[in-house]
Amino acid sequence: MDTQDRAANFWDETYRQRAAGSPATAKVNARLAEIAGPLPPGTALDLGCGAGGDALWLAARGWRVTAVDLSAVTVRALQQQADRAGLPVTALRVDLADDFPAGAFDLVSAQYLHTPFALDRARALRTAAESVNPGGRLVVVDHGSTAPWSWSQDPDVRYPSPREVAEELALDPAEWSVVRADSPQRQATGPTGGTATVVDHVLVLRRADWDPEGRR
Repeated sequence: MDTQDRAANFWDETYRQRAAGSPATAKVNARLAEIAGPLPPGTALDLGCGAGGDALWLAARGWRVTAVDLSAVTVRALQQQADRAGLPVTALRVDLADDFPAGAFDLVSAQYLHTPFALDRARALRTAAESVNPGGRLVVVDHGSTAPWSWSQDPDVRYPSPREVAEELALDPAEWSVVRADSPQRQATGPTGGTATVVDHVLVLRRADWDPEGRR
């Protein structure tokens, strides 16, 4: 079994277990809600959509959402939920290690896009940036601490700061501005109901309303 198959199996099993232990519909991530809540609805791309709480929340507020994940299990479940609710969500199985969904978006959201398997995340996020419409936003929210329910409990793990993530992406400063880069704390609830104080690394980048090279 190659790495891509092992990764897909890992995430399929992860979401099967979470669904069995907590069958209720997933909730929106807190940082996405506070960032996207004031924005006018448009087109959105949810990278690593997981159980689909973000995609469903956005769609219920008028966004047309494309949601992608490596797990066929969670993509199928999300599409079924969206169809039952009549919400404009298209859920797709996409391996961001070597593929990316087509389209242009007013909001691209990567919430906790971490994996124990090989993924050139910076390359995937640069590709995501290319899909953002003028005036749109790329939102990257990462773990800044290890929660008790995290799949990784490595005590030596280091979480890059939002500014470090922005530097790694190296987007053109003539075209992109940093709207937010901070590391707030919050009280979080895990998949089985446990709670803990966690740190989020929040990066919001906005694309200029104009194209400095006149392409759009």
